[in-house]
Amino acid sequence: MVYALGFDVGGANTKAALIRSENGEVFEVKVASEYFPIWKNPQNLTSVLLALKEQLSSPKIDVLALTMTAELSDAYQTKREGVHQILSCVKTAFPNTAIHVLTTDAALSSVEAAVAEPLCVAAANWAATGWLVAQRLKDAVVVDVGSTSTSIIPIAHGKVAAQGKTDLDKLVCGELVYTGSLRTNVAAIVQSIPLRGGSAAVSSELFAQSGDVHRILEHITEESYSSETADGRGKSVSEAMARLARVVCADTEMLSKAEIVEIARYIYQQQIKQITEGLTKVYRHTKTLASNKLPVVVTGLGKDFLAHKAAQHAGADAIVDLDTLLPKQAVLATPAVGVALMALTKLTGAPITWT
Repeated sequence: MVYALGFDVGGANTKAALIRSENGEVFEVKVASEYFPIWKNPQNLTSVLLALKEQLSSPKIDVLALTMTAELSDAYQTKREGVHQILSCVKTAFPNTAIHVLTTDAALSSVEAAVAEPLCVAAANWAATGWLVAQRLKDAVVVDVGSTSTSIIPIAHGKVAAQGKTDLDKLVCGELVYTGSLRTNVAAIVQSIPLRGGSAAVSSELFAQSGDVHRILEHITEESYSSETADGRGKSVSEAMARLARVVCADTEMLSKAEIVEIARYIYQQQIKQITEGLTKVYRHTKTLASNKLPVVVTGLGKDFLAHKAAQHAGADAIVDLDTLLPKQAVLATPAVGVALMALTKLTGAPITWT
């Protein structure tokens, strides 16, 4: 039996995946996630990694791989500094384990190579998701809506066909849309809101975030609202409504529940438009590369209420839920599962199949 551990070290959430394999077949996939805003205590990453390993209850770890986006956090002055410190924490946590680091070319490199060329491994988690889907579909566009941002990943002829490698490049070409299911400031989604026959401009304060919108519309539960709230209060619908009312400098005594729900619906539709704009650009380009019909594969926390809707608006040939291609756990931590499987393939020297 061979065990591979994968980590996706994000700025707000760190996720882990454990894959158990024997004779080239995957027999078990387990995932774990912990809300860890790295900008508060970056030095605590080592203990978070070890805690996630314990949650997965592995008797041993034969190989470990990781990807990261946390280097963008303002805990670090530069991405170079962030990559170096994250890798240092991983080495401290797992001093006797073979460690591989995902690159933006969808390959695994050594820790030493990653230290030497930090921009080659910075914000590469999308490449793990793309590689994972490319094992099952030759042509596709993946839409992965996480808590903070949306990755749009083109696949053509069984390979990741991304135009952008860095976050900056991806923002330009549409492969990264900085809107997500939980943590996006409402003021970054809309600048004004139709209200009472007019149009109310919004406050640029962090009064409410996308998680409040989706909580009010019952797209998410209190449990799945894993990030902190803007005011530090709870995650009930009534508390989310109070936060959303503040976006137009009002409160729940000034606005009715029906009005707040309509505000939430409007913001939701604008967020779908944000993702659709990026997806349409990527989808049209990938169409010129693909040899077959081009499905959109949806994954991430917002796969049903954001990714699926954006795919419909973009006119996708077909929409495929990732959990119909892979074990359902993979949807909850796709990049971590991807790097774990890549490490397993590298270790065994042969393709891995699912049972």
